[in-house]
Amino acid sequence: MRKISRWEKKIAWIVPIGLSGIIIATAVLTLRGKPLFEDYLFFAIIVAVFPAAVLDYADYRWKKSIDKHLPDLFRSIVQAQQAGMTLPQALEEATKRNYGPLTEEFKKIVNQMSWGLSFERALQEFGKRVDTALVQRTVPLIIEASHSGGHVEKVLAPLGGFIQSNLTMEKERKAQTRPYIAIVYVAFFVFVFTIILLFRTFFVEMENLPSMGFVALTPEEARQFFFHMSILQAFFGGLVSGKMGEGTVGAGLKHSIILMVSGYIALMLVG
Repeated sequence: MRKISRWEKKIAWIVPIGLSGIIIATAVLTLRGKPLFEDYLFFAIIVAVFPAAVLDYADYRWKKSIDKHLPDLFRSIVQAQQAGMTLPQALEEATKRNYGPLTEEFKKIVNQMSWGLSFERALQEFGKRVDTALVQRTVPLIIEASHSGGHVEKVLAPLGGFIQSNLTMEKERKAQTRPYIAIVYVAFFVFVFTIILLFRTFFVEMENLPSMGFVALTPEEARQFFFHMSILQAFFGGLVSGKMGEGTVGAGLKHSIILMVSGYIALMLVG
């Protein structure tokens, strides 16, 4: 597990969007008006969104692993300093244990300090690399503690408890928002089920009725219309789920893909 860099995230958007544009252009030129056109359109959307969704989820897992191990790491540093070690020695001792991806990040701090970089500067570089909300809060506090006489362990001990409290609150918040995410899923599947009922019991039957003086949608036109509606519902419903569950719209891309694929399979089975 490693951090996903910004340029990797940009490539995950630029290249797939370019590929999806080619797919859409090919479909417009060769399949316009044919049933396969809708399939190509759906495939283009998945190609555009899927890589970014995977990288966003991987980056999210990496950051959560960093935050999760911060209290244990700080506790280890405090114990080492209380045993008489200097701060650089305590940091080096802490890197010998497994704290997930945080171990590699603190090894970089130790290496930078061994090359002559100050503790403050190495910690600032660590904050820029990791860039999680908890790290951004804790790094300035540790730096200020080092300025006040070097007794960093006096700050790290309560700081570990503060971080643990934040993690506990985050878990509680997720538990509280999980029902709302479930509502988005249930609402979408109810929507798809309603579409299937309308299509099977109304539009198919209407095709066999004589003309009543108004223009009705053909079953194929109705299927395309409902297909477009389900894609829009799935995409934006997934983004709302990500915003509610994890605090970012990008985190909802995985929900969007799950809902879109589910809706596509359901409508294809009906069609």
